[in-house]
Amino acid sequence: MLAVFDKSVAKSSDGLSVGEQSQLSKMASWLIILPPFILVQSPAILDPRVSWLTLVKNRTHFSPVPRLFAVLDEIFCVFQGHIDNVAVLKQQYGLNKTADEGIIVIEAYRTLRDRDLYPSDQVVRDIQGKFVFILCDSSSKSTFIASDADGSIPSFWGTDANGHMVLADNEEIVKKGCGKSSAPFPKGCFFTSSGGLRSFEHP
Repeated sequence: MLAVFDKSVAKSSDGLSVGEQSQLSKMASWLIILPPFILVQSPAILDPRVSWLTLVKNRTHFSPVPRLFAVLDEIFCVFQGHIDNVAVLKQQYGLNKTADEGIIVIEAYRTLRDRDLYPSDQVVRDIQGKFVFILCDSSSKSTFIASDADGSIPSFWGTDANGHMVLADNEEIVKKGCGKSSAPFPKGCFFTSSGGLRSFEHP
C-alpha cells in the first residue's frame, strides 16, 4: 500500500518537515519511491484531480492482512486489516449488509464532514479492530488517515523532498523516498488535512 499526497491536499505533520535538499534530490524523489514498489505491487490507481497516487497490492499476491479499496462519491479509501464491530457500525451509519470496511470508513468520514454529529476522535475510537486506513476526498481535497490503538498494522509516513506526504506499509520505501523525514505512523492516532495529527485515545 502506498499513497502520496500533494501538499495542496495534505500538509505534512510538523514533525516530518523537510530540511534543505539539493535540486537533484528533489527531482529524484519519485524515482526512489516508485520503482521498488511497482516491482512487487500492482495495479496503479491514479486520481490526477487531487495529485495523489495510490498503488494497491494485487489481490492475487499473498498478503497476511486483508486489503480493500473503496470509492463512493469521489471519496477514495484504502483499508488494510479488519473491523471487529462491523455489524454495529453498519447499523449506526445505516449501511446495507454488503458494505465492507472501506465503505464503513467512508460513511464515518461523511458523517464527520456533513453532519458533525460526533467528535472526530470518537468516530475513530468507535472503530474496533486491527486496521490502518487512508482516505482522500477529491471534491474537498482533504484526507483522513488512522491507525488502531495498538498499531497492529505496520504503517509509515514521511515527507519527500518536494513536500509530498508519503504513506506506505513498507518502511524501506518510505525511508528511501523521505530520508530522515520518515517515521512509523503513530498508533492510536488519526490525521486530517484540517486538524493535523491527533490522538483518539487521549484527545
